[in-house]
Amino acid sequence: MKIYFAGSIRGGDEDREIYHILIKRLQQFAEVLTEHVGDAALTDQGEATKSDDEIFQRDVAWSNEADVIVAEVTIPSLGVGYELGIGESLGKPVICLYRKRDGRQLSAMIGGNPWFQVQVYQDVDAAVELVREFIDHRVSRKP
Repeated sequence: MKIYFAGSIRGGDEDREIYHILIKRLQQFAEVLTEHVGDAALTDQGEATKSDDEIFQRDVAWSNEADVIVAEVTIPSLGVGYELGIGESLGKPVICLYRKRDGRQLSAMIGGNPWFQVQVYQDVDAAVELVREFIDHRVSRKP
């Protein structure tokens, strides 16, 4: 099982530690192709050693390779939205994890899209369990 994990980078990196913990926990039962998203050394400036073109090409290739897209969508991000669109266009199962925050609402384009399974969570343990159930019920039973 290969997971493409999407989380905000240039859109804001205040949830990097949550991404890191989520990715480490998901790696207990799947390969996470995008583990760098949770790297503490990564800033909201992105990957300094790669051009935008290199990042785009690599991430599209990983999207194709992945069995499932897992997106943490609490922090709005143009890149994550684009990655979700790629996942949908490829027919990949997509789960969006969202933590409710004061004064913020999830984008209607995410919440209203029937292709995406949006799950609200409060802590990492709950989020990991939601992903595990999603994979068991939606991904593992694909014909």
